[in-house]
Amino acid sequence: PDTTRVWIYQSNRPFAGDQVDQVKEEIRAFVESWTSHNRNLKAFGDLLHQRFVILMVDESSADASGCSIDKSVYFLKNLQAKYGVDLFDRMFFSFKDGEEVMTLDRNSFAQAYQEGHINDDTLVFDTLVKNKKELDQALLKPLKDSWHKRMV
Repeated sequence: PDTTRVWIYQSNRPFAGDQVDQVKEEIRAFVESWTSHNRNLKAFGDLLHQRFVILMVDESSADASGCSIDKSVYFLKNLQAKYGVDLFDRMFFSFKDGEEVMTLDRNSFAQAYQEGHINDDTLVFDTLVKNKKELDQALLKPLKDSWHKRMV
């Protein structure tokens, strides 16, 4: 449902092409075994654009509790260590450059804006969406309509 809770963890770089299927399988295995107070969560996970780990929980049958969120963080830290990526630095920003997805650190993002490589109409990925409805409707939006605007 639209109210399904969403967490997005963005990698500082894309996972290598030969890693994508393995990462997706690890995410799938995690969400299938994800529990909250010994109750299975109605969960889904995926890897989008080789860089966004998406975790979702339909909390209509069981809420994602603090301990279940801790389990997801533990899983993500292991994923991060295994593949040599950073999934917890919120100061990396991704945007569309034609059909390609690009990721820059905060300073490079601001510089790209100042130099005109990106502009107010550049489509950016809003990794702060909170539920499935927002994920479906507002994951990708023009820079001028996003919180990213404060960063340039």
